[in-house]
Amino acid sequence: MERAHIFISGIVQGVYYRYNAMKKAQELGLKGWVRNLRDGRVEVVCEGRREDIDRLIEWCKKGPPGAYVESVQVAFEQFKGEFRTFEILY
Repeated sequence: MERAHIFISGIVQGVYYRYNAMKKAQELGLKGWVRNLRDGRVEVVCEGRREDIDRLIEWCKKGPPGAYVESVQVAFEQFKGEFRTFEILY
């Protein structure tokens, strides 16, 4: 099991990015959260199998319709097993 910390920049707020990221993560069986940052980026922390995290990262590079992703930064961290679900943080 792995853990990834992801930052997505571009036009990623106001386009249902968080909701669609949550749905994709849930579909992949990942646990964690997604939230908007004040600087306009979206932040994701997720845990699960590496191949599922890689699929979420690939999805993040495109995002939902209406999003324009400029960059995706990923840092892999030590798995903690602290999440039970995947949710949107406000």
